This record gives sequence, structure tokens and C-alpha cells, in this order.
Amino acid sequence: MVELVSDTYAVNAEREGRWWVITVPALNKATQAPRFSDVEGRAKELIATWLDCEVDQVHVDVMLELPETVREHQQAAEEARREEAEARARAARESRAAVRELADAGMTVRDIGAVLGISYQRAQQLLRSA
Repeated sequence: MVELVSDTYAVNAEREGRWWVITVPALNKATQAPRFSDVEGRAKELIATWLDCEVDQVHVDVMLELPETVREHQQAAEEARREEAEARARAARESRAAVRELADAGMTVRDIGAVLGISYQRAQQLLRSA
């Protein structure tokens, strides 16, 4: 058996046609897999074969190579989710402030709920958290 050169091997995975092409730069070797879920296992098998060691001794760090346009879409989606979370937090703060203001003016939670178009239970929750 050969001693492992590294604790963790960097592995690149890129889609080409119907296959994932898997490269291990440290060994200058490549293999392929039909599904992304197979990439890690195939990479470990390749490394273990070339180093003559057990597969469970091999650790990999898979770097997924996607087209630039896909990465751009992915980043835009993540940004939209962040913006949505910020908008929801802002909406919640504003709802609590509205409920608090109406409660301070003497309205009941039932009236607050009716005025704001929410249930009185929700109005009560918002009032408690305000």
C-alpha cells in the first residue's frame, strides 16, 4: 500500500454531455460518473485505485464547475432570497409598530385585527412582541 499524499484531495467535477467528468489534479487522473451523486464515490475509488489504498482512507473536496451564466443566476437567486428576508423582517417590524400604536390608542386586539386585516390572535402575538 502507498501512503496517502494528502489528507484531502481536491476534485473537480464538470458536466460534459451526459456525464460528469471528474478530475483529480494531484494525481493528474480523471474518471466520470452519470450522476452528480456518484461523483464523490467515483473520485474516491479512482484515488484509492491509483494509490493502492482503501476507499475509506480517501477524503475528497469536490469543487463543482458550473457555467458562468449558471453561477450568475445562482448568485441572483441568493441575493433575491436575502432581500426577501430583509423585507419580511421590515414588514414584521412595521406590523408590530402599527399594532402597538393602535393598542396605545385604546383599541382592543379584536378591533386591531379587523382594522389591519389580520386575526385578533395575530394582533395579540404582534402586540406581545412589540
